Amino acid sequence: MSAILNQKVSMVEKVGYGLGDCSANLVFQMMMIYQTKFYTDVFGLEGAIAGTVMLVARIVDAFVDPTVGIMSDRTNTRWGKYRPWVLWTALPFMVFYVLAFYNPGIEDKGLVALYATISYTLLMTMYSFNNTPYSSLGGVMSSDIKERTSITSVRFIFSTIAQFVVQGLTLPLVSKFSDGGDKSHGWLCTISLFAVIGLVFLVIVFFSTKERITPPAGQKNDTKQDIKDVLSSVPWRAMFVLTLFVFITLAMWGSAMNYYFENYVDEAALFAFLDKIGLVSAEAKDTIGYTILNAFGLVVSSPDKAYEVGFGVFNMVGALVQFFGVILLSEFLANRYGKKRTFIVCLALTAIFTAMFYFPSRDNIEAMFVLNFLKSLAYAPTVPLLWAMIADVADHSEYVNYRRATGFVFSGVVFALKAGLGVGGAVLGFLLSGFGYVSGSQVEQSDTAIQGIILSSSLIPAAFFFIGVIALLFYPISKEYNEKMQAELSARRNRSDY
Repeated sequence: MSAILNQKVSMVEKVGYGLGDCSANLVFQMMMIYQTKFYTDVFGLEGAIAGTVMLVARIVDAFVDPTVGIMSDRTNTRWGKYRPWVLWTALPFMVFYVLAFYNPGIEDKGLVALYATISYTLLMTMYSFNNTPYSSLGGVMSSDIKERTSITSVRFIFSTIAQFVVQGLTLPLVSKFSDGGDKSHGWLCTISLFAVIGLVFLVIVFFSTKERITPPAGQKNDTKQDIKDVLSSVPWRAMFVLTLFVFITLAMWGSAMNYYFENYVDEAALFAFLDKIGLVSAEAKDTIGYTILNAFGLVVSSPDKAYEVGFGVFNMVGALVQFFGVILLSEFLANRYGKKRTFIVCLALTAIFTAMFYFPSRDNIEAMFVLNFLKSLAYAPTVPLLWAMIADVADHSEYVNYRRATGFVFSGVVFALKAGLGVGGAVLGFLLSGFGYVSGSQVEQSDTAIQGIILSSSLIPAAFFFIGVIALLFYPISKEYNEKMQAELSARRNRSDY
């Protein structure tokens, strides 16, 4: 028997599993939005050098990610194959997270680049050892199509909460923790806080989840066959390309918007907008809500401080819209129209709204926020579908080849995710250098550099999104095909000879 008959998963278990993605996104969102900015404006590295740092880690990932997949697939403990890895790697994962954003105070830029490369590579390596088994765990908690979509939907509710916290509160917290203007100290305190929370959540994942699907009883370990099965899989190749280009886009756009707000958006207009929504400091405001906002640094006192709060609020709006979009739309649309159709339409709309960031004038703050609302709403249904579709790909491999290698299937996609993160950051770094961006905060940028920032926040990432749409057209697992596949797999798993 290769599967537990009861495939229902309690809400407690779904929440416990979802906390793991909250933990992962306390790291991932930080790297996606702030890593490039941290390297250029805190470490003082040129954009091209910052991009090279991120690309070097991808070379290591090419060896690490498949190795993690193979190792986790071959792990056999009384807790399962994947759960133990989440626990074993929790502490080192969070330690390397702190080190990647720690400024050791080195003056020599060559040594700074070396430190950045080593710390970033170690963090990415530990990300693989933790997140590949974690993602694989989601693929073996249930084979029920609706349960699997529900698991990933709950998971990405917590992912979106982490996105809200990291994207919205990081800069205000860094500013609040920066004693005497020491931004390095502010970054260290903020990252350490997130790391402690992430560690606790990963421990909860281990104790709250259960693996229900195992490989066929007679399956023998065969790495060459696993590699052959995965690389020859059309749905896996489609998802690999999709994941690569989606995360290239997310990393590029997320980081570029940081520069967009600091260097393009008009400070006075942004300050006036924040005043309209009640985030400008005033002596008369002593309500509980205002006090809480002020405690998290979400209150601005002058136009020259508007960037940090304004960018945080911008991200919070996107995260909130995405949060409710995942809850209200993702599962409904996937169950009604299928994951593939939903993903194609929503990703195409996301690309269109991303491209439209090219048009707002620097003082049209309302238009920027409206576009962010529309973009986030369009993208929201796709967030949990990616990982649910990868779990379907693992099932497809078992369906076609009578072998299961969940960890190896997921490791390739985690590699694509990290490659997208690195390539997106690297492309942005090279674009910034090419357009003449000068590293360092509070530097007046040239018109050419500003134009490069605008393009990197709109038309260029939109083009990468459309490549993801094209990749989805080659994904063969439709709603009807998936239902047929799951019915046959269920029948096989309940046979004593399978």
